[in-house]
Amino acid sequence: MNFEHLLQQVAFIHEIDKVKYIQRKTRLFNSDRPENDAEHSWHLAVMTMVLAEHSNEPVDTLKVIKMLLIHDVVEIDAGDVFLYDTVLNHTNTEAERKAAERIFGLLPVEQAEEFITIWEEFEAGETAEAKFARAMDRMEPLLQNVSNNGGTWQEYNVSYEQVVQKKSIIQKGSQSLWNFAKALIDESVQKGILKKGE
Repeated sequence: MNFEHLLQQVAFIHEIDKVKYIQRKTRLFNSDRPENDAEHSWHLAVMTMVLAEHSNEPVDTLKVIKMLLIHDVVEIDAGDVFLYDTVLNHTNTEAERKAAERIFGLLPVEQAEEFITIWEEFEAGETAEAKFARAMDRMEPLLQNVSNNGGTWQEYNVSYEQVVQKKSIIQKGSQSLWNFAKALIDESVQKGILKKGE
């Protein structure tokens, strides 16, 4: 056994425990408690196992799960940016790139390279796996907000148009899930928990 190799892996395992402390704006289903990044990633991974059949293209489910379990690890350094933030853009930033290199760099070189490659693939959103992973990432908070009578949509005065713009990425991974999501968004307007822009 390569002891140094193991020590690097354990250092990474210790570091990612911090993901459990990163609070998201979105709240748990039917709850006032904010979700943390670890809960979010776990939920997306299970959603992938359940919903993979709805992907537009066949996907390597294990690869999608890997993407979703590590995609927010960079937020240990870079922080969580709210999807509807009007000041900070919810896109890959230089801060996230540096975070990926530092955190995944704790691992032995081959694993570090694999994790960075998977993270980059998710961020680029071009492969079938990345498209489906991103669909899961946008779908879960939508379901949470619907369960919480508008949740962060109400709290931050998010409009129907903003939700459709940000959530329409779901259709790149799954047209059928987008059809379902769009129906929920439209129903939310009818229920008065999401408002159309003036």
